[in-house]
Amino acid sequence: MPANRSPHPPAVVRLAAYTKTDLEEILGTGDDPFGVASTGLTWLPKQDHFGIRLEGRLVAHAGLLRLPVAISGARTEVVGVGGVAVAPDMQGKGLARLVVTAALEHARTMGPEHALLFCRPPLVPLYQRLGWHPLNEDVRVEQPEGRRVIMPLRTMVTPLRDDARWPAGPVQLLSLPM
Repeated sequence: MPANRSPHPPAVVRLAAYTKTDLEEILGTGDDPFGVASTGLTWLPKQDHFGIRLEGRLVAHAGLLRLPVAISGARTEVVGVGGVAVAPDMQGKGLARLVVTAALEHARTMGPEHALLFCRPPLVPLYQRLGWHPLNEDVRVEQPEGRRVIMPLRTMVTPLRDDARWPAGPVQLLSLPM
């Protein structure tokens, strides 16, 4: 085994907080770290945060937030997953899988039957490998001043329980997206 490869995967830890400085530690100081500024959307901060530190440096993050949704008019809740980030020099090492898996383990304790995320089209295959399924319907999300818009990014869901089935019908996120 090469000297720079540990036989054990890095530990995922729950972060007490996640700041702009933490994000910059992972992705740098660019104006659009997630590549979604062109959507013009306003986003919610996440409530629970999970990260991976290597040699003291934060190199990966995933955040969670419990959110209300309506599916075919029936109200329920989902756990929104967002802010998933892996440092560019650490991509391709399985860190996204580790941090998202740890976040989903926690999400299973939060009550909702499904997790939901929004991603840029090039990331759909990554999330599919992690067990997520794209929704084939438009998803409406709230924005400031009570506006509701169609989410321009790809919406994906994953069950948080073995018996959970995503219902058919139109989806409305009853909040800002995460």
